[in-house]
Amino acid sequence: MAITIDNLIERLGGPEAAARLTMVSTEAVRKWRSAGAIPSRHWSAVLAATGLSLGDLPGAVTDAPATEAAYKPPAATAALVLGSGKVFWGRGFGVHGTSQTAELCFSTGMTGYQETLTDPSFAGQIITFTFPHIGNVGTNSQDVEASTIFARGLVVNRDISAPSNWRAQERLDSWCGRLNLTGIAGIDTRAITHLVRDEGPPNALIAYPEEQKFDLKSLVEQARNWPGLEGMDLVREVSCTQSYEWTETLWSRQNGFGHQLAPKYTVVAVDYGVKRNILRNLASVGCRVIVVPGFSTANEVLRHKPDGVFLSNGPGDPAATAEYAVPTIRGVLDAGVPLFGICLGHQLLAHALGGRTYKLARGHRGANQPVQELATGRVEITSQNHGFAVDESSLPEDVIVTHRSLFDGSNEGISFPKQRCFSVQYHPEASPGPSDAHHLFVRFAQLISREC
Repeated sequence: MAITIDNLIERLGGPEAAARLTMVSTEAVRKWRSAGAIPSRHWSAVLAATGLSLGDLPGAVTDAPATEAAYKPPAATAALVLGSGKVFWGRGFGVHGTSQTAELCFSTGMTGYQETLTDPSFAGQIITFTFPHIGNVGTNSQDVEASTIFARGLVVNRDISAPSNWRAQERLDSWCGRLNLTGIAGIDTRAITHLVRDEGPPNALIAYPEEQKFDLKSLVEQARNWPGLEGMDLVREVSCTQSYEWTETLWSRQNGFGHQLAPKYTVVAVDYGVKRNILRNLASVGCRVIVVPGFSTANEVLRHKPDGVFLSNGPGDPAATAEYAVPTIRGVLDAGVPLFGICLGHQLLAHALGGRTYKLARGHRGANQPVQELATGRVEITSQNHGFAVDESSLPEDVIVTHRSLFDGSNEGISFPKQRCFSVQYHPEASPGPSDAHHLFVRFAQLISREC
């Protein structure tokens, strides 16, 4: 049964909010109320903003096209298309074209959009930022976690803000265009968040055609046919292809980035999609850091004679990457070398110790995720980006569960003292996010020092 126009406007938050969310003028909203119906050209925007079906709209007919959002609002220049057939219209920015199909997720961080977009762990994903003001600190050449953007698309609520920050060098939208990322603004990101929360992350793509022609049927089919992240190994897409050394240390306002010139230990970092701030943290605690490709063998890792081995973050399904990563990790453990893993590295260590991983219903993404250290009861606010988790019930009895999420109770850390290794699911290097867990890099250095 259709609701009234007044009910609908109230559901949207009042006339002004209704106008903003549906990208029409307040005068148009007034005309809806006067006419007691909504013109078909506005249906798609209203459906996207409210989550209603076409039959619910006042004055709407029920024999609509299969894709309810087939009617493009006049102000729209881009579309977020889901595999379910749902379409969110908005205003495109960045590079024209159609993004690769990806998993649509949301990130709750209020800052750090540049670090998030360049985090290789976001390969295979379109990011929705829940915070409405994106772009207000601009972009610069220092706040990047890799040489390029690895996310497949960007969804924001409001148009990209003009930068207002002393470190800004470029607008976010022009930076996205230069690095070949397609984005869409004017989207009800709360509706996206609710959708992911209730139904799980859908397949999606962003269409921003320069000629403004949308073949919705083809776009929906393209999104629907993407196989999803389960079973997908993306490490080979983001890892380095040859070894290199890293000396840069953490940034300070006074001196910028420093360099480690007198390292105490040699650490080999296995690059499954490593963030630069992880490498800076390792260098800052006295490590000579040698980065090797994620598909390196145990012999290729051990030939550097490491005092410790680090397993990095990265994208994709850990069970798929484990096929070639687990033999390497077991070889390092059997050689008696201390080991520390983060994010995907944590999941791969669990596989190497005999455990399993599973796909989370929603994933954890953002810079405000609470985690409890079980031994002390201490709570840390952490930065996270993962869609898979370690199944604690699959772990051997002598593997210790050290941390859990206070959101959903999922595993956030393990240790195996017998072979001097530990790992965490979250990102202690932050970037973006709080520095509550920086001490884990010190812990790793201390573990190494006891063996040297």
